[in-house]
Amino acid sequence: MAAPSDRVHQFFDELEAKKTILAKCTNLFTILSKHFSSLQNSLTVKSQFLDSKLQALESSSKETLESLHHREASIPERESAAAARIEDQKEAALAELRSTAPPEPDLSASLRSLSRKMDAAALLRFVVSKRKESASLRAEIAAAMAEAVDPPRVVVEAVEEFLKSKVAKSGVTDKRWACGLVIQALMVSEPREYSRRIVERAVKVVESWKGLLDGESESGAAEVVMFLQMVVCFGLRSRFDDDYLRKFVMEFASRRDMAKLAASLQFGDKIIDIIDELIKNGKEIEAVYFASEAGLTERFSPINLLKSYHQNFKKNVTTTSKRGNNNHADDSSTSELNSIKAIIKCVEDHKLESEFDLDNLRKRATHLEKTKAERKKISTSGTKPQNKRGSRGSGSSSSRPAKSAKFNNAHSTSFSRRNLAPSRQSSGAGARFSGPFNYPSQTIFEGATANPYTATYGSSHAQSPAGITQQHYSIPVDSLGPSGYRSSGSYSGQTSYGIYDYINVAPSTYPPPYTVDQTSYRG
Repeated sequence: MAAPSDRVHQFFDELEAKKTILAKCTNLFTILSKHFSSLQNSLTVKSQFLDSKLQALESSSKETLESLHHREASIPERESAAAARIEDQKEAALAELRSTAPPEPDLSASLRSLSRKMDAAALLRFVVSKRKESASLRAEIAAAMAEAVDPPRVVVEAVEEFLKSKVAKSGVTDKRWACGLVIQALMVSEPREYSRRIVERAVKVVESWKGLLDGESESGAAEVVMFLQMVVCFGLRSRFDDDYLRKFVMEFASRRDMAKLAASLQFGDKIIDIIDELIKNGKEIEAVYFASEAGLTERFSPINLLKSYHQNFKKNVTTTSKRGNNNHADDSSTSELNSIKAIIKCVEDHKLESEFDLDNLRKRATHLEKTKAERKKISTSGTKPQNKRGSRGSGSSSSRPAKSAKFNNAHSTSFSRRNLAPSRQSSGAGARFSGPFNYPSQTIFEGATANPYTATYGSSHAQSPAGITQQHYSIPVDSLGPSGYRSSGSYSGQTSYGIYDYINVAPSTYPPPYTVDQTSYRG
């Protein structure tokens, strides 16, 4: 028989074991309670999320049904209006074809007449022949194109004519310039519906164009912009890989219209990578435009980008000025002036004057322009004209040529002026657009679906009286290079320079490369 002390020890051991079991049960109950509470909260959140989604879906469905009902109710009216318009345009076109009168001397009347006749080849020839009146052409061609029965067909045929010239390597520059005006006229026109037949024809043209571009070692900026505009205008985005289109966008990101094109091409989350790459390459000005068009200004702060660009070009100007060479000094001043103008233009375009002070920058730009003018004046005055006649001293013969020689020389000079002057081979579509424009949303009838790639150009901009002239082609034809376009940026120069302390700006607070965590945004 166990001693009383042993029984007491055994009792306490059992009690301790039960206490441990009870503690474990209590701990397990607490864990389970927290787990079920977490599940309850999660289910509640998901239920609320589903409720909100259902409400949004119901609202969207209701709006869609109302829109469809409205469109269905408006079909008879739209059909009658379209039929009346087509009949009017048909009668006008037939009248033009039957007319035996000489062409109208007026530029606007001639453009409208050619548009009504739907003769793309003749239209291009006429535009090329009136190249000296480029300002008037750009102002009138959009309204003239609206007179055509089928404007997109005119554009497609114009591109076909350009590609024929490109293959034949004859008159390429002039045709490219004229074709660019025609494409631009369609881009700024009111949104219209394109037939499936003309879209299929545009597909063949663009694919043929792509083959020609791929076969070239270097593609021109003007032609690339025209190509992308055709892709956007006819809703052909799905036919091209992201990398292929992104290559063009990155290569010519400095063109003012490229930001809108990139937003319309709908790169998805990759637009964030594009903007980030622009920043890494020192193209903060372009990044501001891209971010603005894509609706990502909260992620990519325009002020931080501008300050970063400002800091970078100040450092570069400081480095250049230390070299002490006059040529380097002139290049440094020119680059600094271009960079300042780029910042000022960007700030004004995005209405950031209240957040980014421009007074000191404007003063510095004025000083640089004045210094540049003085240097040019000194350089001009320091060049003495050569005496065309030799001295007639004793024993010396006159260098004055005989009359017959003078005549031959004059003829030679006149010939050289006609043949050696730089040719005007600029491309109208390559000229940089000084103002924003809309890429209208297009749809396809005869069973086709709506084009989803042009909706981002929904906001309208008031056109100046000059129309396309003042808004889309800010560079004179004579200022363009022999290749027909400028491959440099459209933001008044993108080279980063800086030495002058224009404003006391803090070091750039622009964050490191971004991670993509959003699934939707505008653009």
